[in-house]
Formats: sequence, structure tokens, C-alpha cells
Amino acid sequence: MSKQAWNETVSGMTWGWVGTRGTWTGKEADFSMEEMAKLGVNWAAIALSALQETPQSTEIPFWEDPTVTDDEVRAAIRKAKSLGMKVCLKPVVNVKNGTWRAHIGFFDEEVPGEPSWAQWFASYGKFIAHYAAIAEEEGCEMLCIGCEMVQTDKREAEWRALIADIRPIYAGLITYNCDKYQEGRVKWWDAVDIISSSGYYPIHEWEAHLDRIEGVLAQWNKPFFFMEAGCPSREGSPLRPNDWSLPGGPSEEEQKRYYEAMFGACAKRDWMRGFMLWDWPAKLYDAKDAAANDDYCMYGKSAAKTVGDYYKSGQTPEGLNA
Repeated sequence: MSKQAWNETVSGMTWGWVGTRGTWTGKEADFSMEEMAKLGVNWAAIALSALQETPQSTEIPFWEDPTVTDDEVRAAIRKAKSLGMKVCLKPVVNVKNGTWRAHIGFFDEEVPGEPSWAQWFASYGKFIAHYAAIAEEEGCEMLCIGCEMVQTDKREAEWRALIADIRPIYAGLITYNCDKYQEGRVKWWDAVDIISSSGYYPIHEWEAHLDRIEGVLAQWNKPFFFMEAGCPSREGSPLRPNDWSLPGGPSEEEQKRYYEAMFGACAKRDWMRGFMLWDWPAKLYDAKDAAANDDYCMYGKSAAKTVGDYYKSGQTPEGLNA
């Protein structure tokens, strides 16, 4: 099957975020991935972050603590594969001072003595190439070359050059995870194999956003799935599922309701290839504490059955009523 005709169903989960050194191996990490697999997960997005100092820093020291070691990355890939999952390796850059990576940016035109896009992409390219080599060696089926890098999206030439440099290193599928609302603003989708985005859309707006995304896909003729999607188990979160800092008490019902709405809308679209849900940590909280947990992970919560039923049904409308 050609990459263009790729039509798998991605019943996926994002595992291990943020990739803190020392957390990806051992009994707790193994248990976490084994529990994740029980939900019918067939793809794991193994996600790690490296830290640059500020949004205007031009070095990404991915070899330094707290980023997971290469041995940990390889071990996580192998564990996922031992459980029958396909793997998308997802190296992500974060900013040490807490600024969201979407705000990494530089002057449009280079100015002597100021940090530049050229300097940043040189470092970022080495970062992605490093993990592309691991992905190739470990047989990962997919590589995600960037996540929610909104200010970088306009740097079309740099992205095309980076992807061209990665192709000889990594032979599998390449995707880029654009941020919510950005699907139509990336002008270099033809350079990747699969379009993916972060699907954190308000619970009542799914149909409108799926209509919009459908129009984008008609332009590019590429497969699509949500590289991220999910909702905290917290009051009010279905209206703004990307914001993990909203006030409100824990609510399994709110999370479950969001998943039902998202799956219900997406099941009607024959072009939807699935989800890498956000998220599943390498160290799980105790199941008895699930009701008090208000984060994205659905382990031990009502939404776990919703996700498991939908994934095990092959993502059909019937799976919502299992």
C-alpha cells in the first residue's frame, strides 16, 4: 500500500509525556503500558520533550537531563511493540520557562547579532534527525516531526528542507501535528505523508470543525487523524478541553460526555483515521484515586469504558452504545 493510500484505523494513545528521565522503564512503566493496551489501543504515540531555555533560544540540548535517555526511548518502543501496538515516535520541544512552544519565534528577516530562524532550525533539525534514526532502527511505523509549533508553521522553506533531510534517515510515515484551528494554515502539507492536528475543540462545535477540516483535506488529498485529542475529567473542561488549568472540581462524567460527543461526530466521517488520545502517563495514579484525579488520563474513570468500547468496535457508531 502506498503512503498516499494509507487507510489504517488509529485507535491510539499518547504515552509517557513528558518523557522525564528515569520514568520510562521498570515495573511502573510496564504496568502503565499494559493497562493502556487493555483499552484496545493499537497505536502508541511515544512522546518525549526536550527543553530550550526561552522561546528565543536557538539550542535544543536533547541529550541533557530531564529528557529521557535513548535507552529509555528504545525500551518504550520495544515494550509497545511487544504488546502488539504500532508506534509513532513523537519528539517535542518545550520551553524551560513554561512558555508554550507555539510561541517559539524569531524575526521574519535575519538581523545581525539577533537569534534567527536559521539557527533554531539547524538545532531543531539535529534534534529530529536523532530520533528519526532511532525510529528507523527500532521499526517505528510513524514519526511526528513537530507538535503545535504555530509560529514556525509559516516557515515553509525550512520545514520542507527539514523533511527532505529526514527522508533518507527514516523510511516510515511522517506526520506533523499542527495545533487546533491551524489545519488550513499550513502550506506544506504535501511534504508529509499524513496530516494530523490537535483536536481540542469545544464539545458543541465538533460538526463545524470537522466540516472545515474536510475542506482542507479535499485540497491536499492526504490521510488525516488527530495526533492529540481529549478532555480533562474536570467541571467545565468540555467547553475548553485544551486548558488543563481551568477551575472546577473533578468530574468523570464531564470527560465521558466529551468523549461521547467527539467519537459520535467523528464516527460519521469516513475520512477520519482516528486518534492518539491525550494522554497516558508512564506512572499511573492508583485506580482507587481515579475519581479525585482531574487530568486527561482516563485510567480507572468512566471514560475508559467509552474509549475501550469505541476502540474495540473499530470506531463505529455502534461502539458508542456498547
